[in-house]
Amino acid sequence: MNELAVLTHGDVLAEVQGKVGLITLNRAKALNALSLDMVRSISAVLLAWQNDDRVKAVAMRGMGKEGAFGAFCAGGDIRFFHAAALAGDPRLEDFFTEEYRLNHLIHHYTKPCWVFMDGVVMGGGMGLAQGAGLRIATERTKMAMPETMIGLFPDVGGGYFLSRCQGALGEYLGLTGHMLNGAEAVYAGLADVLCESQQLGQLWAQLPSFDWTRPAEALRQFTQGFEAATQAAQHHQPAWWTASLNQAFAAPDLPSIAKALEVSNDKHALDALHKRSPLMLAVTLMQVRLARHMNLSDELRMERDMVRHSFHPSHLQRTAAQSDTVEGIRALAVDKDHTPRWSPAHIDHVSPEMVTPFFTSPWPLSAHPLADLKAPAD
Repeated sequence: MNELAVLTHGDVLAEVQGKVGLITLNRAKALNALSLDMVRSISAVLLAWQNDDRVKAVAMRGMGKEGAFGAFCAGGDIRFFHAAALAGDPRLEDFFTEEYRLNHLIHHYTKPCWVFMDGVVMGGGMGLAQGAGLRIATERTKMAMPETMIGLFPDVGGGYFLSRCQGALGEYLGLTGHMLNGAEAVYAGLADVLCESQQLGQLWAQLPSFDWTRPAEALRQFTQGFEAATQAAQHHQPAWWTASLNQAFAAPDLPSIAKALEVSNDKHALDALHKRSPLMLAVTLMQVRLARHMNLSDELRMERDMVRHSFHPSHLQRTAAQSDTVEGIRALAVDKDHTPRWSPAHIDHVSPEMVTPFFTSPWPLSAHPLADLKAPAD
């Protein structure tokens, strides 16, 4: 089957070569940040291919000006979030519902799904990548969940996949937004293969020639040249991930984490926390710890509740414009003054009464936007 252009959308290119469906994110000027149209396009293609017996596997990449594939995906289109929240645009609700549904689809995709995580892989890009059966990182990979910087939380299943990292590494990554390179992503369990960026073009071109009637053999063909580098990365603990840092982020609450960092004199991590929304740091900590004991479907439903409260913090008697999320995006991407006015401004001023309502669903389960999500085995 050599039919091209299953979908021709300016920002998402899809084609089938041999027995492989190939998706390229093609919004290079925005580092492939996801729009609602892109979410819908990717979802439509994946659903079509899942039900097409001629397509045996799927691969996804980004495109850009630098490196082999540029950037994979820098996340959601936060400028759209800002404008939509202020305007009461219902597409904001649609975006998160449909994005989380897409994340769930990838996690439970019935065919091999490989993602090439070259360059920037952040936020919504992690949502596309982490559910894939094979996550390919390179020396150019820049991976992070930096949502607390904009007064949000690590969504797109972030609670689910961060909480599966070793020790308290997930808490650390979710709270600080620390950026991982490719080798560190493998160590953290957030990538499966480490290869050189310069080889990606050739590897992508070879995908149609693999024996996709035997997926295990196709996987062996692809990974055999990268075993040494991948295994070395798996066993090489980054120098910055110290026992004291792990112990600090395993502390029971946010003030205790901050105190432990002060005692251990870990200025880098403490400075990172001081730049984030104190409220959303507390929300994120609770999210990751609850998610550790949840399946993906329930965790995504929880995140959908949380994102509604993030943009509509009525329990705090605030409008959307007064939310830390809208304020955080304003400071980073709209006015770009990098001086967000968080409320409350200090970690010690965040109370449980501010945090726990984020986890109360505004919908009865039967009317939840993601009510039908379930694992195939459920």
